[in-house]
Amino acid sequence: MGARRNVAVVGVALSDCGRVDDATPYALHAQAARRALADAGLDRSLVDGFASAGLGTLAPVEVAAHLGLRPTWVDSTSVGGSTWEVMAAHAADAIVAGHARAVLLAYGSTARADVRAGRRTGTLSFGTRGPSQFEVPYGHTLIAKYAMAARRHMIEYGTTIEQLAQVAVQARANAAPNPEAMFRTPVTVDEVLAGPMIADPFTKLHCCVRSDGGAAVLLAAEEYVRDCRTAPVWVLGSGEHVSHAALSDWPDFTVSPAAVSGRLAFERAGVRPEEMDLAEIYDAFTYMTLVTLEDLGFCGKGEGGAFVEKGRLRVGGGGLPVNTDGGGLSAQHPGMRGLFLLVEAVRQLRGEAGENRQVRRADGTLPRLAVASGTGGWFCSSGTVVLGVG
Repeated sequence: MGARRNVAVVGVALSDCGRVDDATPYALHAQAARRALADAGLDRSLVDGFASAGLGTLAPVEVAAHLGLRPTWVDSTSVGGSTWEVMAAHAADAIVAGHARAVLLAYGSTARADVRAGRRTGTLSFGTRGPSQFEVPYGHTLIAKYAMAARRHMIEYGTTIEQLAQVAVQARANAAPNPEAMFRTPVTVDEVLAGPMIADPFTKLHCCVRSDGGAAVLLAAEEYVRDCRTAPVWVLGSGEHVSHAALSDWPDFTVSPAAVSGRLAFERAGVRPEEMDLAEIYDAFTYMTLVTLEDLGFCGKGEGGAFVEKGRLRVGGGGLPVNTDGGGLSAQHPGMRGLFLLVEAVRQLRGEAGENRQVRRADGTLPRLAVASGTGGWFCSSGTVVLGVG
């Protein structure tokens, strides 16, 4: 066998996001895909791999047809919010194996507009069959499951509601200079705590926004990098893990599947958590950020509350910049948001985040390493990808 083929992210883009009342999910897929291809500067004819989930009966078939693609490699893995980190890992593996030259990952959703127009309700239901049948009769909603996990962490480790609120406050601070963020007005801990209760202990601002929007990421084999318009961001390592299907199967509410996917990703990349210059973490709720920071190894188990205090997650806050675009809590959250994590990580590593939002190292140079970690279901699955430049 010859030398291992390296894989790079060569194009990233978002569609119009936030409040988009006049577009279909297919249109948002297409808009993001066109922009990602333009960002890369590669011809569409080179794209022979495609991955998508969440739209249509046969997601990669229907969306690929809409985009005018005829891929010879496809993936429709659907594991909730971690879908896109898992798909990126699968795409990189396929390129390394020579099964594809360039793989496009695309997503689009009109989750907000659909509720507004009455095409769907605001309640997400996973049905009443399979493992869910043992929980649905007791009224467990998706948010209630996350709230229960957060409360367990508070009981076990003394984590406070003010510490969880700090995650929302700092996400909004990172969103403030981001023109693509849906909510940019600063908030305080007191304002987070004073909001309407959604699921104890979560008030409204502990929960992600509901938006419309799409994203696309293009990965390619290293031999095509020289033809690209942008500098490559290399996929250094990845990991994925599925931990449980029902809450009754979850051994410890204070440990997420990122504890496994993160360890695998860092080991395969040959780097340590403390070497990361920034982290993009799935944040449908504030507790997700806190516990994932612990499980990725940025602090010890039970130390997440102390870790997020005093502005350490803010760009320029002197700690670890987390969710530098504002995350799902403030920027946008149209559903399975994991692809947005990869877009933001790449933009940061390429130095394209813009004034007042660009992460820099202590010596003033651009970041070199980033981690994106997505979570799916109710902490059921996790995908983690380590990215680097240079």
